[in-house]
Amino acid sequence: MLKIRDIDESQAPLLDHLLELRTRLLRCIAAMGIAFAVCLWFANDIFSFLVRPLTQAFPPGQGRLIYTKLYEAFFVEIKVALFAAFLVSFPIIANQLWAFVAPGLYAREKRAFLPFLIATPVLFTGGAALAYFVVMPTAFKWFIGFEGQRGGLRLEALPGTGDYLSLVMQFILAFGISFLLPVLLLLLNRAGIVTRRQLAGARRYVIVAITIVAAVITPPDVVSQLMLAIPMLILFEGSLLVMWFGERKAAKAVQEEEAAVQEPAVNG
Repeated sequence: MLKIRDIDESQAPLLDHLLELRTRLLRCIAAMGIAFAVCLWFANDIFSFLVRPLTQAFPPGQGRLIYTKLYEAFFVEIKVALFAAFLVSFPIIANQLWAFVAPGLYAREKRAFLPFLIATPVLFTGGAALAYFVVMPTAFKWFIGFEGQRGGLRLEALPGTGDYLSLVMQFILAFGISFLLPVLLLLLNRAGIVTRRQLAGARRYVIVAITIVAAVITPPDVVSQLMLAIPMLILFEGSLLVMWFGERKAAKAVQEEEAAVQEPAVNG
């Protein structure tokens, strides 16, 4: 059985903490560097994977990607490798940050944070998967639907590689980070900053805020905004439900403690 120790009894001087922080940061940089080297080797394969939703949106054999600057394709590969390297090395980076912070936490604080550490990559991956497999194909088909004839001229979609990569990164990061909303709300609730009753009372304002956020961080089309706003609203309501179960569990624990205290007094 995993035993979580209480706060470390050693009181290391500030210099020792700075040295440990330097070691942790160097490990993070090394992990990022190794991941970047590997991802750069497979940059073409990774970019081909990212291009697949656009390929499926075009009619068979009709889609094209262009680059108007001679160096654009090279820098696209660098950006792809950096983006993939950050995603691949993030678990190691998070582990190093946790290893640096954890010794200063009490055991109950460690137990409180562990679920959030596990939920964060799961929720981010879920948001990124929704963006890649559902939102991007739908949005791209809608964008390409504007092709046709205008004033006797052919209107054709010729996306640039740099612009397309920026759009894909915007989709993935926007949905991945937005799906961390339950983690933020539950942390605020656990810290006593907000309560479930307060969030439920401010539901109408939360809906407006989610709509504004979805409109700002997604491309300017209604389809993408709705596909982000609706899951965020569902996650918000799910967070309230988790808080409700937590409140019931806490109230039950208090009642059991009070009953355990009163029982000896009654027997006496």
